[in-house]
Amino acid sequence: MTKYPVNDFLEKLASEAPTPGGGSVAALMGSMGAALVSMVANLTVGKKKYESVEKEVKKLLVDSEALRLLLEEAIEKDVEAFGQVMAAYGLPKDSADERAVRTEKIQESLKDAINAPMECAMLTAKVIPLCKEIAKVGNVNIISDAGVAVLAARAAFRSAELNVYVNVSSLKDREFASKKIDQIKELGAVVEKGEQETFDYVKQVILKIN
Repeated sequence: MTKYPVNDFLEKLASEAPTPGGGSVAALMGSMGAALVSMVANLTVGKKKYESVEKEVKKLLVDSEALRLLLEEAIEKDVEAFGQVMAAYGLPKDSADERAVRTEKIQESLKDAINAPMECAMLTAKVIPLCKEIAKVGNVNIISDAGVAVLAARAAFRSAELNVYVNVSSLKDREFASKKIDQIKELGAVVEKGEQETFDYVKQVILKIN
C-alpha cells in the first residue's frame, strides 16, 4: 500500500474494495505524525540558534524515523489481518465439521485483526511525547507543524482504538477481549492528556510570537 502514489491510494480507499480501510488510514495518519516530527527536527539540526539542543533533536529524529517506518509497516499489517478475516468468513459451511472449522478460523483471525490496530495504537502513543519534545526544543518558526503532528498522532490512535473495538465485538474469547479493551482505554487516557498539553503549548507559543 505504501508504494502507491497518493492519488492511487486515495482512489483505492474510496472504492468498494475492503482494503485499505480505516485501520490502514489510522497507521498512515500515525506515520504522518511521526514524519512531521522528523521534519521539524531536520529543520532544527544544523541551525546555530539551536546548537545547545542539537544532540537532543538528533535523538528525537532517530526515534521519530523509527516510528514512521514501523507505522508504514502497520499499514500493510492491517491489510493482511483484514484479509485473513475475510478469508475465514469465506470458508465453506455446508457441514457441521466445516462450520466448526470456519468458526475457529474466524475467531483466530479476529485476534490478529485486533492485534494489528493495537500495535498501531501503541506506536502512535509513542509519537505523542515526541511531538511535545520537538515543540519545546525545535525550530520555533515551524512549531505549528509539531502541533499538526500531535493532532495526526491522536487521530491515528483514536482510529486504531475504534478498529480494536469493532473486532473485539465479534470475539467469543471475552477474557482476551476485555484485556484489550482495558489496555487501549488506559493508553487512551495518556494519549489524550499528551495531545492536549502539546496543542495548548504550541498554541500559546504561536500567540506569543504573533
